[in-house]
Amino acid sequence: MDIGIDLGTANVLVYVKGKGIVLREPSVVARDTRTGRTLAVGEEARMMLGKTPSNIQAIRPLRDGVIADFEVTEAMLNYFIKKVTRSNGFLSFLRPKPSVTICVPAEITSVEERAVRDAAKLAGARSVDIIEEPMAAAIGAGLPIDGPSGNMVVDIGGGTTDVAVISLGGIVVSQSIRVAGNKCDEAIARHIRRVYNLMIGERTAEDIKITIGSAYKLDPELTMDIRGRDLINGLPKTVNITSEEVREALGEPLGSIIDAVKSVLEKTPPELAADIIDRGIILTGGGALLRGLDQLLTEVTGIPVIVAEDPMSCVAIGTGQRVRF
Repeated sequence: MDIGIDLGTANVLVYVKGKGIVLREPSVVARDTRTGRTLAVGEEARMMLGKTPSNIQAIRPLRDGVIADFEVTEAMLNYFIKKVTRSNGFLSFLRPKPSVTICVPAEITSVEERAVRDAAKLAGARSVDIIEEPMAAAIGAGLPIDGPSGNMVVDIGGGTTDVAVISLGGIVVSQSIRVAGNKCDEAIARHIRRVYNLMIGERTAEDIKITIGSAYKLDPELTMDIRGRDLINGLPKTVNITSEEVREALGEPLGSIIDAVKSVLEKTPPELAADIIDRGIILTGGGALLRGLDQLLTEVTGIPVIVAEDPMSCVAIGTGQRVRF
């Protein structure tokens, strides 16, 4: 079996040729700090975030699109590869190891890439190929990347935003910034702490972003009750927040993403820029689901921005379709 893995900061998706996406789980591992034993991986571990006793740690082993904890990443990949190939039963040693293609951010260092290759090999891969995230996103979104025309993709994941112009099967101009979904969550949590003296966890911040988050004015604006710990008296407290103030909180991370898009457009050769004006910019990744982000980018660039069909799956699909046979 040959598989493609979207090894994301927030989620891991696994694509098997002929079957499509067979696994979609959060990039979280729960470990017993006393024994080093892995207790849970994926969704089960994510449910433990912020709720574990002192001896259990729920860890996100990837940060800003790259491996932050090698050992935990290896354990996580091992678990997911075994789950997909079902190679943990009787006679599993007779099954051939899978060939794996993994996507990485566009401007990853050689050391960071080596860590990804080594972790996948130790997790049970026969061979490991690497594909850059914006290329995988473009393939998964169905863009004609091998032709002589210019295609522009903005992939907003959990840890990184990758912006690239692709033509003739290669990346012509690209920029990768470590500002994406997680930085948006942190900005929301900071705003709630500053305005309401309320401490909230990362899961609550993400829920706020998904439920009422927006990049552009909404009609009508949305509201939401959130619960957290009052920083003044230490007691649980509920406050009501609006989509307008969440949008204000997201101003800084969204500003960084807009700057990256503008920077890539400024470096794009004129002939390819003309193609992009005709075809538009394609938005992929979980960040593409933020309400009104396509409208905001259209307004600031003057170029039509289109959200890809199933944006969260584009990178995994593109990675899987590039698996060697």
